[in-house]
Amino acid sequence: MSVASEFRGAILFPSRLSRLMRRPDFHLRRYQLWQMAGDGLLIALAYFLAFQLRFLDDPGTIPPRYLNLLFGSMAFVVFGKIAVFYLFGLYQKWWRFVGGRDILKIIQAVTISSLLLIGIFAVVQPFADGLPRSVAMTDFLLTMMLIAGARLGTRLFKERPERGSRIARGREVLVVGAGSGGQMVVRELRLNPGLGETAIGFVDDNTGMRGMRIEGISVLGTTDEIESVLDETEPDQVVIAIPSAPGTLRGKVVAACRKRQIPVRTLPTVFELLRGGVQLSQQLREVRVEDVLGREPVVVELARVGAYLEDQVVLVTGAGGSIGSELCRQIARVNPRLLVMLDHAEDNLFQIEREMVAERHFSRVEAVLADCKETERMFEVMQRFRPDIVFHAAAYKHVPLMESNPLEAVRNNAIATRITADTAAAAGANRFVLISTDKAVTPKTVMGASKALAEWAVASAGERHPETRFVSVRFGNVLGSSGSVVPIFRSQIERGGPVTVTHPDMTRFFMTIPEAVQLVIRSGDTGNSRGDVFVLDMGDPVRIVDLAENMITLAGLEPEKDIAIEFTGTRPGEKIHEELFGAEERSQPTASKRIMRAVRDEPIESAWVESTLDRLEQVVRTGDESHLAETVVRIVNSPGVDPARIA
Repeated sequence: MSVASEFRGAILFPSRLSRLMRRPDFHLRRYQLWQMAGDGLLIALAYFLAFQLRFLDDPGTIPPRYLNLLFGSMAFVVFGKIAVFYLFGLYQKWWRFVGGRDILKIIQAVTISSLLLIGIFAVVQPFADGLPRSVAMTDFLLTMMLIAGARLGTRLFKERPERGSRIARGREVLVVGAGSGGQMVVRELRLNPGLGETAIGFVDDNTGMRGMRIEGISVLGTTDEIESVLDETEPDQVVIAIPSAPGTLRGKVVAACRKRQIPVRTLPTVFELLRGGVQLSQQLREVRVEDVLGREPVVVELARVGAYLEDQVVLVTGAGGSIGSELCRQIARVNPRLLVMLDHAEDNLFQIEREMVAERHFSRVEAVLADCKETERMFEVMQRFRPDIVFHAAAYKHVPLMESNPLEAVRNNAIATRITADTAAAAGANRFVLISTDKAVTPKTVMGASKALAEWAVASAGERHPETRFVSVRFGNVLGSSGSVVPIFRSQIERGGPVTVTHPDMTRFFMTIPEAVQLVIRSGDTGNSRGDVFVLDMGDPVRIVDLAENMITLAGLEPEKDIAIEFTGTRPGEKIHEELFGAEERSQPTASKRIMRAVRDEPIESAWVESTLDRLEQVVRTGDESHLAETVVRIVNSPGVDPARIA
């Protein structure tokens, strides 16, 4: 039982109080003692003034019997109220850090202590004379004013601008967002004059706030009026202080600022704030392309949706890759019993292990160097760790490279998935989650076809191993992953261009890595049937040329003037528009509004999937890749083809 809990009991059972004081773990820090002494003086002053005001008609004269009551009960009142204040946590922080919730605690503490005071005087009657009702009421009001006022006054004094900062304003900052994020930015700038920046106004889309003064500065207008506000105020910098702001809002602000050559910074996203740990002024960063995608960010309560991973053995394949490493980071946050990180790339595995142990201080990890294509090795790993949940993120994903190496695409994406699924089920895994891609829908390339085969292998495993829940999670491009379009464009811009786009109408679905991974974790606990394919809501597709122009603009340059955009033509098998559902599939809602289930009108027979994968494995072993890419694509788009006809 905690000290605070025992103190609560001490109010009802005073005999516990002496035992509590003698406990070796009951101790007060110096600042708490000083605060108690300060509150004691304020309580005594309020009590004294309450008696003085009661007998104000006869100035300076308190009847002797009430004077005896005043001084006789003073210590009782002071120590009793301080005990109640301690119970309500009024001494758990410095007065300078008092906020709105602390004021509520003060109101509760003063109210309870005053009611207890009245009750004890009325029922127990420890003194010869009772406490006048007017004195009790006045004492309550004065105590409330003095206790709350002392704390607020201390905070106002500590947060006052330094003399030098009142004279030199430094760079002028316009803050977009007058909510808690914007108010934190303004306070941080005020408390750190060394930053050389001064907030001059807010912009907020809540029209009811127009003209209001918040933290001492005015709300000047809405983001629809951002251009006129910028022209009137001419700030040196704009800060977007809305962590959950949609990309459309950020894009509007960035576009208006770029026209006027005003630099823009932004608060981190919700995901970055959760990972934070540094002060706010250090977290402001430049606006990135993912901030202006034009869709609502995905926010998931990881502690809730990932609760099924707590105290479990979780294995992640491809743990050193973009998706796999983020899976490891987020899984670690929900306290698994053991996190097994498996990868066949030594350097990638070394990096994620070092990050987890040395930087994130999560030691319940095992780094396993293994290849999912090797049946015996995977069986050995699964039997050794016996994972409860497996996330299979290991895959080859670069389309042109896989077109040149179709054997490896089939071997690593399809056959290795079957091996991993079967060995996981043999080890007693409860869940198996495959990371898939939108390129598996009506594929035109061997990479997409191999991922479609992987989805079918997982569905087939679900039929053959009913004790394990098998699911596949399908989504589009993730921003910032290795080899994705964003780092390629960034590199081209840094070199001075041109930025190469295959087709002016090319579109793709995009999502940030943390968003995708949180939904993958959520999908692992969605639905009850086995072999489900879940599709993440990626929002509207983004034109690649628009993405290129946004990245050029965010770099402070002008498309076609400073950096050219060059159209190179589509590559073999590349689709202008990707799809999330095939023609033979229909969308079905799930309990999560950002996750849908892809349901096939005619399920693919497990026996055909197994015989097809057997035949493909024979072809891979012989190394015969003549026409393999075209054959695999044809099979996936026309399931039921005789496996004997492969290659």
